[in-house]
Amino acid sequence: MRSPISGYSRLTKTHKFSAAGIAAAGAAALVFAAIPNGAADAEQSVAVKPVAWNATAFGETQQNELNKQSDNAAKQAKAEAEAKKKAEAEAAAKAKADKERAEKEAASRSQERKAVAAAPAPAPAPAPKTYANNLDGWIKQSLDIMKAKGIPGSYNGIYRNIMRESTGNPNAINNWDSNAAAGIPSKGLLQVIDPTFKAYHVDGTSWNIYDPVANITAACNYAWKVYGSMDNVNSAY
Repeated sequence: MRSPISGYSRLTKTHKFSAAGIAAAGAAALVFAAIPNGAADAEQSVAVKPVAWNATAFGETQQNELNKQSDNAAKQAKAEAEAKKKAEAEAAAKAKADKERAEKEAASRSQERKAVAAAPAPAPAPAPKTYANNLDGWIKQSLDIMKAKGIPGSYNGIYRNIMRESTGNPNAINNWDSNAAAGIPSKGLLQVIDPTFKAYHVDGTSWNIYDPVANITAACNYAWKVYGSMDNVNSAY
């Protein structure tokens, strides 16, 4: 709305606030002028404080508040950016550490696999020793058992006594000597009677007195205890 006062519309906002203040002051003066003379004393006792309005100061206050809010917003944005940057750096460091640990573990497993692959295969267990099923094989097998048990004797001493007692027949039996007359005939390669065979039987051999290896081993065990060795036997024993 256009002001009826000529030139008022061309005044600046600051000028308008000043004009309004002047008008208010004038109105207050008119009021006091209208008070009757009888109230002069009352007029003198009233202190009138002029109304002051400074648009420039008001604008500066508002601007300071806006600047303060802007500074706070900038500080908050900066703090959030720094926190985000720190979180990203920590996440990157953790990812790097996890990757390095995974690579280290993978390398360790690879080395273990290589070590296992490079390890020589265990040597196969030796095949059990075999012996010929004849007088030579029987004597050799008996000698191996005797060696394991600590029983002395030699191939020649055993062979010599076998040939004298049975001529190498594992089923030989003496039915005419004193032992036979007593009901306990001598049997087998080294002509051993049943009580002697049972008393000097060697563990790991057969309990059959006609078994060649069991007969030889029991006879050599007996000769060891009585004569010191089968090698010392040169006649009936």
